[in-house]
Amino acid sequence: MNKSDLINTLAQKEGLTEKRATDIVNLIFKKFTDTLANGDRVKIKGFGNFTVRNYDGYDGQNPRTKQEIKVAPKKLPFFKVGKELKERVNSVE
Repeated sequence: MNKSDLINTLAQKEGLTEKRATDIVNLIFKKFTDTLANGDRVKIKGFGNFTVRNYDGYDGQNPRTKQEIKVAPKKLPFFKVGKELKERVNSVE
């Protein structure tokens, strides 16, 4: 499923226009993004948690040129699956 599929499903199931469904999906994604960018977490009961993890910088190597490089510290989003989702995925055969 991609974003377009989600928008189309929402529009069909709730009898919304595609524009209204797009606005709703975009609003949800924007709020998730803003929350994570502020260092907070997004918790959806039964689905999982989205958090931001901090990674230290390190010395790396360009695989093509073998040149040593410094990799800067960074923050990356991380998803931890919830119990109900994990059980549901594992029960599908």
